Amino acid sequence: MTPIIASIVERSTNPGYRWGMGIHRLNHAVLYVSDLARSVAFYRDVLGFRPVEMAPDGFRGAFLQAPGSTNDHDLGLFEIGADAGRSTAGRGTVGLYHLAWEVDTLDELAVTAERLAAAGALVGSSDHSTTKSLYGQDPDGLEFEVVWLVPAGLLDDATRAARKSIGRLDLDR
Repeated sequence: MTPIIASIVERSTNPGYRWGMGIHRLNHAVLYVSDLARSVAFYRDVLGFRPVEMAPDGFRGAFLQAPGSTNDHDLGLFEIGADAGRSTAGRGTVGLYHLAWEVDTLDELAVTAERLAAAGALVGSSDHSTTKSLYGQDPDGLEFEVVWLVPAGLLDDATRAARKSIGRLDLDR
């Protein structure tokens, strides 16, 4: 064991030591995809991501930034080829279920629902009381969520208690 690892282990097992990484948000995600051009087109045309020119020459990948994001990039797409099988995470293997992107308004969520439906990518929706969610799949079947959070000032005890249930999402009310 290296000295740095030994030091981390020693501190992490000391009940008086409060160790933390100071993580405050997810900066970006990287997905393996079978067809880079198809995936870039989907994330650009359906979800509004903007390609960022930062991939090294000859690299079969792309980097994209979400609308309004201050991140260098929010999504990396790495092509592994047309022969790649679909993910079985959650069905036959462990793995990531989905990523969730937040929108600022219910109107944006409604527009996103229309865009996902038009692309044949909307696979579900739900009302979790404190959040309103859409669920989609990209061309490789990788799942994602687009969510609107009820503003903290509108939350009451009944709304918080109701988040244990999953209701039908009604974007028309």
